[in-house]
Amino acid sequence: MDKGALLDRLGLTGEDRLALAKVLDKAGQAESRNIPAATDFLSPQQRAWAQDCLRLAGIPETAYVLQGGYEGAERQMILFLPDWLEPENAESPIRCLRASFREEEKPDHRDFLGSLMGLGIVREKVGDILVGPDSADLLVLDSVADFLLQSWTSAGRTKLRVTAIAPENLHIPAIQRKEVRDTVSSLRLDAVAASGFRLARGKAAALIESGKVQLNWRECVKPDKPLEAGDVVSARGFGKFELSEVGGLTRKGRISIVLQVYV
Repeated sequence: MDKGALLDRLGLTGEDRLALAKVLDKAGQAESRNIPAATDFLSPQQRAWAQDCLRLAGIPETAYVLQGGYEGAERQMILFLPDWLEPENAESPIRCLRASFREEEKPDHRDFLGSLMGLGIVREKVGDILVGPDSADLLVLDSVADFLLQSWTSAGRTKLRVTAIAPENLHIPAIQRKEVRDTVSSLRLDAVAASGFRLARGKAAALIESGKVQLNWRECVKPDKPLEAGDVVSARGFGKFELSEVGGLTRKGRISIVLQVYV
């Protein structure tokens, strides 16, 4: 199946189609030139689509690794490996930077991202932005790292001091989640989403059918889609949760579940 047919099969348009085309190009480069080839950073949804696309293209998961700069990174890149290179020996193209500022200034994620865009840095070159009380740690591609070290001096009105740091020195904020225990009539997507988003089941089903719900970062419009432990459900405006545990039946025949709701 050629590249155009693969992208057509996934039904992608616009920027997402372009991003996936670049992924396939990098896979081709690694195979034809027998050298490592890395994509830009991908959003979780783009990454899910990319893995679907690579599977359809017959490219095994052993041919590439996902890297985000730290375990659990949201935005990750795909590094395609030639046969002669083991994953543990592959050099990562990701650099870690720290932008320090006065604690009382309190710039947020939007301030940092806006200032980077103002410098002409496209979003695909920047991974996660980890904002702390007096600094923000960034994962960026090495193609833009030196420029940022030399030229990035402010985020809005906040003055910055930018330095390179080692990956082990990243300040990784704890993920804020709350545990929710509930029972559902079934493990259908609409039933579990109703619990996770605190909606009536009919409203959850309508939200799903409108294309606004993602299951494991892929759009899902089937309210009756069965879920299993480990699945992640998200919807713009409603948040995100993971179905972390599926228990047994209650005396009333309902299924016990445990959700980890991101806050």
